[in-house]
Amino acid sequence: MGVKLRDLVHPANLRLSELKGKRIAVDAYNMLYQFLATIRQADGQPFTDPEGRVTSHLVGLLYRTSSFLERGVLPTYVFDGKPSDLKASTLRARSLVKERAQAAWDEALAAGDLELARKKAAQTSRLTREMVADAKALLESLGVPWVQAPSEGEAQAAWMARRGDVWAAASEDYDTLLFGAPRLLRGLGAARGASRGEDTVMELLETPKVLEELGISQEELVLVGVLVGTDFNEGVHGIGPKKAMKLVGQHLGWEATLQSAGLEPSGVEAVRELFLHPPTTEDYRLRWTAPDPAKMREVLVVAHGFAEDRVQKVLSRLPTAAPTPGTQTSLEAFG
Repeated sequence: MGVKLRDLVHPANLRLSELKGKRIAVDAYNMLYQFLATIRQADGQPFTDPEGRVTSHLVGLLYRTSSFLERGVLPTYVFDGKPSDLKASTLRARSLVKERAQAAWDEALAAGDLELARKKAAQTSRLTREMVADAKALLESLGVPWVQAPSEGEAQAAWMARRGDVWAAASEDYDTLLFGAPRLLRGLGAARGASRGEDTVMELLETPKVLEELGISQEELVLVGVLVGTDFNEGVHGIGPKKAMKLVGQHLGWEATLQSAGLEPSGVEAVRELFLHPPTTEDYRLRWTAPDPAKMREVLVVAHGFAEDRVQKVLSRLPTAAPTPGTQTSLEAFG
């Protein structure tokens, strides 16, 4: 979900080939859920192994990550930790959406409406601990590092980009901007053509430019998000992005702006603190290595019944030596 900022920002186009040599912190859950939603059979059923365990996320992760490595792009996947208590209502709402979608999917299948069934099935995706563990094992076999965030993966990815450890954070959620990422890549996970050798186009948002265009500070960008609503607060009824921007653009300050919108400042102070000072960790090492064919075979062929010739085909396209990162460019801290 995330905060709705699309109407306020003007992203630049960026081709996948332009990311060669760059390190990218990928919001892992965000991307894995994309795979679970889109890599499905005609009736909406996810792909599974002979034991009935879902493998759609592994299919997507294998082909998408290998396509990045082929092009010299260096992803590191950042996994969510314990969600903030502020997210409880959002998680309950998402669970309800999944339950309703499951019922609608069953009805569509019974009616023989495969198009509707597939659409509803995409909304039922669930990511289990076992699926996450398999994803991490696959990344290790590909020689790709992963990072365990203490809480929100977007916040950790944004912090890593701010430190200059990676060039950008990749996610579909604009929340990443509120968490302070200097650069946000959108569309990296949806770059389906990348697996076919196409030089796909993504969106690049540079937060300093966004703030300059809007004429606001980083804290005021968080204020816009709070007024519109985020995964951590409901926002104000009747206030969309443009109206929120109009209010914040008066530069009345945090408390006065919230009060003018009918929000009690103390009620969202924790949300402000979460975006400006989120839980993060320095306990990670970004090191890319050569793929490990034996481990990849163990994760995919032995454990999940992937066809060995398909795995070998992917391996044949991957660099056999450890990739070399290019020079990283960090942006100065912004207010």
